[in-house]
Amino acid sequence: MDDQRYLNMDMLRILTAGSVDDGKSTLIGRLLFDSKSIFEDQIAAIRESSEKRGDAYTNLALLTDGLKAEREQGITIDVAYKYFATPKRKFIIADTPGHIQYTRNMVTGASTANLAVLLVDARKGISEQTRRHTFLVSLLGIPHIILCINKMDLVNYSEEIFESIQNEYTEFSKKLGIRDLHCIPISALQGDNVVERSQNMNWYKKETVLEYLESVPISEDWNYDLGRMSVQWVIRPMSDEHHDYRGYAGQISAGIFRKGDPVVIYPSGLKTTIKAIDLFDREIEKAGPPLSVTIRLENELDISRGDLITTEKNPPIVSNEIITYVCWMDTKPLQKGGKYFLQHGTSLIKCIILDIVYKIDISTIGKIKDINSLELNDIARVIIKTSRPLVYDDYFENRSTGSFILIDELTNNTSGAGMITSEEFI
Repeated sequence: MDDQRYLNMDMLRILTAGSVDDGKSTLIGRLLFDSKSIFEDQIAAIRESSEKRGDAYTNLALLTDGLKAEREQGITIDVAYKYFATPKRKFIIADTPGHIQYTRNMVTGASTANLAVLLVDARKGISEQTRRHTFLVSLLGIPHIILCINKMDLVNYSEEIFESIQNEYTEFSKKLGIRDLHCIPISALQGDNVVERSQNMNWYKKETVLEYLESVPISEDWNYDLGRMSVQWVIRPMSDEHHDYRGYAGQISAGIFRKGDPVVIYPSGLKTTIKAIDLFDREIEKAGPPLSVTIRLENELDISRGDLITTEKNPPIVSNEIITYVCWMDTKPLQKGGKYFLQHGTSLIKCIILDIVYKIDISTIGKIKDINSLELNDIARVIIKTSRPLVYDDYFENRSTGSFILIDELTNNTSGAGMITSEEFI
């Protein structure tokens, strides 16, 4: 596909999740260590920290446990982001905590992820926490999953145990509509099948974790049927050189925009044609996600920050009332009838909570009805009314135009994150 050249194919955003002590941080440390993505002074610091903790080995998990409190408690309590690169691709990893009370942290880490790495302990198999995390990954629309069956060294690298866990998880994931699943038997501590192929598991013939991360295709994750660019800035230099220049800058979140294409501006519904597309200091004939560009139009229209430039095909939805899933991130409860600011793309709108349809019991993946408020880390089906029409797409058509955050009017805190979708998961 010619459009693929517009994608930032060398950057993969990864979410890691799993139950406590399943080895997420050790896996990330092993990836960084074996791919030679850490410096000698970092290795020396980790060795010193390991000795102080009384560890009998170099504890690679300390690479992601950046907070002092995390090291003291021996658990990861926040989202730790790590960057590394290989000759084939660049990576950003979000290491999220395993505890159920940190659901909001996982949602934060998943917001831009292309792929989720879920870990299970080979001795314990699929746990309730594994099912919870898989449900959240499905709910958040992450298209690719690697299930790392870790600690294979503690089950004598048993092929039977691996296949049993793989089969159980595959059956479960089908119910949630997981599109792309890859299961890998590993030992993060020993390095088996993380970067280097394991000599202890010759029966496993597929990719190592790093090989899969380097090769997983993400071009089809973008929606090319929609053309969407939220206006972030109106550019008018008012200089002698660019006296009549008027451009609309933003990041393309879906579709392909071409010079000469007819476009529609929302929420006004005005129509015009693309005169030119500027990328840095040059014009280009077309652009797609995730490029940030400046679009110039044939007509001078009243367009401002928060407006949406779209292609004529497949128009967005325009409505004052939306049905959503909301993950609550504030210690101050969400109340039915509560008023908030809704940040959608570059647009800020006042809104009110009309109804909490039900709360999701993350442990059982069931519904809890007759709810009037949400507490920290709760996820619920919520109906929201906005003070002016919201221009959006279903979250599973375009994550950018189908998501939003709720902001407390008084404190200006980010209180919740939402996904607009007609699709129900339970």
